Amino acid sequence: MNDFLLWACVLGPVLLAEGLLARYEVLAYSAGFRAPTTELPEGMPYARGAAADAPPAAYLVYLDGIGKRRVRDTRDGGQLVNAVLAGAPELRVLGQVQPYSPLADPLADRPVWAWLRRHIGLLLFLHNVMQIFVAADHRYRPLYNRAVGSQIATQLRLAGYRPDSGVPVVLLSYSGGAQVATGAVGELHTRLRCPLVLITLGGFHNGANDLSRVEQLHRLTSAYDRIERVGTWMFPQRWPLFRGSGWNRARRAGKITVHRLDPATHLGPRSYISRDRRLPDGRTLLDRTTDTVISLIRARQDAPAATDRSVP
Repeated sequence: MNDFLLWACVLGPVLLAEGLLARYEVLAYSAGFRAPTTELPEGMPYARGAAADAPPAAYLVYLDGIGKRRVRDTRDGGQLVNAVLAGAPELRVLGQVQPYSPLADPLADRPVWAWLRRHIGLLLFLHNVMQIFVAADHRYRPLYNRAVGSQIATQLRLAGYRPDSGVPVVLLSYSGGAQVATGAVGELHTRLRCPLVLITLGGFHNGANDLSRVEQLHRLTSAYDRIERVGTWMFPQRWPLFRGSGWNRARRAGKITVHRLDPATHLGPRSYISRDRRLPDGRTLLDRTTDTVISLIRARQDAPAATDRSVP
């Protein structure tokens, strides 16, 4: 009991502070107090992969999970991005978007957070977790969606994307990045008027965002992914009962396709992005995830109308 009270006394104020800080960014953006950051570290390109002198097969934007706290890729996210680049050189890939900062301000680069990272690293993850719930909150969701959608659109244009070009934009999201990806759809369509394909990997999101502007949403999941399953239970908009939610409207329209990646888990040595475990065919779990992502993008290029199907 004493241990419980100790943890409650410590974590309670921390969670309250995190909730206030998470809301501060989106409110600062909407009020115009601060402008989103657009510059990248010296020597870092806005996109990797296909050259910018000709339209690529597609632009792929990777939206990482809650470990994302700097411009450069996380360890796991970097493995996936590099694998996609190696397997599909025809793509232009962006990995620098900050899905948990409406101001596009990397968390790890802020002086106070740099100190906290060295001493209380857990707080950085709590910050990003709270941002997911701010993005899902109906009071802040429109502002958050507009802020991060604008950030993605700006980074795409700096990477060479031309509005109305017809080149597809693929949002590949892992875990909580799915909340941001589904929310960015409206702003991206408004600013770039681009074909949009979403690929969620263990996606944790509330299902409330409008997906009518999406060509197709591919849900990569596993029966062993407990974290994604919690999201489907936690948010009523993901339940079939709520027929008017963005998620359920998209299902009825045939825009959502489920792809099973059993026996992968959300995290750990058997995660979707693991190099440590091999399948019976000899591929690692990372290899299979990469192959699936690339095949879905190429299938859209080969037969855009034939790939639309719905899986319950």
